[in-house]
Amino acid sequence: MTVVPPAADEPRRPSGPRDPGDAWVVAPSGEKYWGRFGAAGLLAVDPERGILLQHRVAWSHFGGTWGLPGGALHEGESAIVGAVREAQEEAGVPDAAVRPRFTSVLDLDVWSYTTVIADVIEPFDPVISDPESVALEWVPLDEVDARPLHPGFGRAWPTLRALLAVRPSLVVDAANVVGSVPNGWWKDRAGAARRLAESLSGLSVPGADIDLGGSAWFPPIALVVEGAARGIEAPEADDEDALLPAGVVSVVEADAGGDDAIVAAVERRVATGAYVVVVTSDRELQERVAAAGAAQVRSSGWLQGILTDAN
Repeated sequence: MTVVPPAADEPRRPSGPRDPGDAWVVAPSGEKYWGRFGAAGLLAVDPERGILLQHRVAWSHFGGTWGLPGGALHEGESAIVGAVREAQEEAGVPDAAVRPRFTSVLDLDVWSYTTVIADVIEPFDPVISDPESVALEWVPLDEVDARPLHPGFGRAWPTLRALLAVRPSLVVDAANVVGSVPNGWWKDRAGAARRLAESLSGLSVPGADIDLGGSAWFPPIALVVEGAARGIEAPEADDEDALLPAGVVSVVEADAGGDDAIVAAVERRVATGAYVVVVTSDRELQERVAAAGAAQVRSSGWLQGILTDAN
């Protein structure tokens, strides 16, 4: 990998000090990629209007094509934060207007690009706020292919579009997950359930783990609690600046049997078209939720492994 300074066709930045990430990375093959620390773009999805596309100015790299607002990451910046920051700079995306649903990463070893797919929660009209855009438009999904697309986005779009139809939802058997680790949880069942809820806030689930494409998903999570754990509150999500929180946790209290409440939670979500993943190691319950329409069932150990890797 070689890092070279910007040239005439570099993306132009707002006035002010240049970030160290604003540089070309040249691969051994001679191909060049913008962003010393990688790059990221925001695929904002509006349920009524489609996706937000940027018509790139002629002097830019692959000028004249349509792609996603995005650009070079800053050193140490997460792809999600960087994608939203760039979209704010290039398209005027307001604070707290989008919520991440999943990411897709193109990793070329010497350079990577992360597409951040995010649902529009607060509708907005984009604003051309820097010289890189000729136009910004909400484009219906069926009309995207008709545009001259940026080559990278054009290659990724068929896969991304298919994944837009998928909406994972996690239903977690709190008692079973808490009881899977002998850490003294029986001394304070409510406290153990509360700690589990906090650890689930913002949970990132690898796409491969739930047999979906994409690199990581941020599904809404229903944590079903029973007995002494009833009465705990859902944690406040730790949102970052311009982001609405991802992986929001809601607490579902079982009025009687916890298993019945879990099955009911699955049925409600299946009825909305969600791709429901249930977490429990209870074999009888696993059979019941599968019959209720759950797309997948994962063990408590599976979830504990993801939580351990995240820490």
